[in-house]
Amino acid sequence: MTGSCFRTEKDGLTVFVRLTPKSAKDAVEGIGEGADGRRYVLARVRAVPEDGKANKALEKLLAKTLSVAGGSVAVTGGATSRLKQVHVSGDPGALVRKLQALGLAGDNNNTAARKSKKPVARTGFIEIGCFNLRPP
Repeated sequence: MTGSCFRTEKDGLTVFVRLTPKSAKDAVEGIGEGADGRRYVLARVRAVPEDGKANKALEKLLAKTLSVAGGSVAVTGGATSRLKQVHVSGDPGALVRKLQALGLAGDNNNTAARKSKKPVARTGFIEIGCFNLRPP
């Protein structure tokens, strides 16, 4: 992965987020990468994408996840898109440390862990459904 899922500003951070509305739960799931190589935080909210409800739920989720006041988080770009820019006001250094502690900064890659619940063993076998086939 290239780049970062956030940009430091003088008064906080701008976090790049890919939001999935109408999910079963509100959660920050890790880091993803777009086809263009840009990184973003993967987030899900239960709210529907109508009248800014999903954006408000995202702001609330990020405030809770980063342990900051709700008023310090605001969607600043991509209001009607899945890919959003969210500004988090506060000390940039402290916010970056919080992102690192959550595994959402640096070179961490949670995408593989998010897609597969079980570890994949590299043994030379091909797994198809519940059968393991040995190579010829």
